[in-house]
Amino acid sequence: MLRWALCAVRRPARALTWFGRIGSCQVRWFTDGSAPAPVIAAKHPFQVDLTAEKRYAWCACGHSKKQPFCDGSHKKASPSFSPLRFVVEESKTVWLCGCKQTKNQPYCDGTHKSELVQKS
Repeated sequence: MLRWALCAVRRPARALTWFGRIGSCQVRWFTDGSAPAPVIAAKHPFQVDLTAEKRYAWCACGHSKKQPFCDGSHKKASPSFSPLRFVVEESKTVWLCGCKQTKNQPYCDGTHKSELVQKS
């Protein structure tokens, strides 16, 4: 379970009309379909051992060379993206999304198996 997160929320069917904070989450909304799409970094998830109470930053843009984690590449390559920062309450092994298309960020939901991802 995530204890906190700082994230940029993408709404695919919207253009930039509002930017602000809701609680601890940074939010950007789009209204004209111009939302940027992340680069598909991998067509498979990454199995990762996470340590309790350690802070992680999951790459949301797909440009990081340290997948599935952020290395700051979004600042130059995709400035409209921010990494999803998170902490797990207990140490565990998880599958983190590599295709960046998951609806359950940062965890894999099987979207990498879709035709869209596999043909890219």
